[in-house]
Amino acid sequence: MSDHPVYLDNAATTRPDPAVVDAMRESLNESWGNPSSIHELGTRARRKMDESRVAVARLAGCHDDEVYFTSGGTEADNWAILGVLDYWRGKKSHLVTVTTEHHAVLDTAQWCRARGHDVTLLPVDAEGQVNPDDVRQAIREDTALVSVMHVNNELGTVQDISAIGAICRERGVTFHTDAVQSLGKIPFRFPDLNADLMSVSAHKIYGPKGVGALIIRRGARINPRFIGGSQERGLRTGTENAPGIVGFGKAAEICGMAFDREMRDLRTMRDQLENRIVDTIPDVKLNGSREHRHPGILNVSFLGCEGEALLIALDRRGICVSTGSACSAGAVGASHVLMALGLDVIDAQAAIRFSFGRFNKLEDVDAVMSVLPAIVAKQRETSTMMVR
Repeated sequence: MSDHPVYLDNAATTRPDPAVVDAMRESLNESWGNPSSIHELGTRARRKMDESRVAVARLAGCHDDEVYFTSGGTEADNWAILGVLDYWRGKKSHLVTVTTEHHAVLDTAQWCRARGHDVTLLPVDAEGQVNPDDVRQAIREDTALVSVMHVNNELGTVQDISAIGAICRERGVTFHTDAVQSLGKIPFRFPDLNADLMSVSAHKIYGPKGVGALIIRRGARINPRFIGGSQERGLRTGTENAPGIVGFGKAAEICGMAFDREMRDLRTMRDQLENRIVDTIPDVKLNGSREHRHPGILNVSFLGCEGEALLIALDRRGICVSTGSACSAGAVGASHVLMALGLDVIDAQAAIRFSFGRFNKLEDVDAVMSVLPAIVAKQRETSTMMVR
């Protein structure tokens, strides 16, 4: 593998921006006090956290007192679901979500089902979009929460969250959206989504791992998940990860300043790779929406190939991508997202996700295309899978 790999797995995580690393280092060295302490070191840490909260709120388009820091997107998703169901305990116990959600939502929904909650999983169309009318039809008198992901992490498909949120608000149902893949990548403001709760994460926007936030609309009804302190206004207790929060704030600040240029650059690189793959390699299938999509995510099934074998071959040539399957054989290993689109197991396991980020260049597309056609051709020669 090259000492300087071509990294095209930014939907999994992003490289921390050097300015983020510097801000976190300064926090660890100069503002390391407990933010709850009232002495100088404590108040210094609190001030840095407050500044970061404002920066995250500005990027999300919400009020700073609606930002509640968490350990990441998974905790935020869990809190949104479990906190709302706990609030409505004994009154409402129905949860509505979608088959293509992140496992942080799907597994939590299944956990709730095993404990007596009724869960409705809505289907998506061939491009990965849920019909807002299906949401409307699924809502019942006992529906406590609807949770729909803003941008799918595998496909890049963007849902019509504003329309879905409007339906939920009309019916008096709390609405949550996982915006981990959309914050800083597509234009939106929290109020425009008509959401009550929104999950975000730092490490998807060139910040550190282990920190995120749940945006809670003023007046939204939710119970805390952690007990034992007054941090985060009593809703998410425990000593805060101040250096991580500082890094999140710096990452949000940079994203806000670079937003338009980065969206344009991501789209240019994604489109060039997509066009060159389609023009150069036969028997490929583009997965997800061609119109409503993240600017930097491209999911392609190379029919007749095994996605994990392609991933390994690319990795050996210094190119980091992701596969749409968890293992190389069997329905259990096929991506639940791609299966929900109607792909069969073989085509779902032939998928590769390319995801671009801030530190990619057009030359990275050249690097991929210099090796990908030959890798695909070689694998098709030796694969037992048939190209249909």
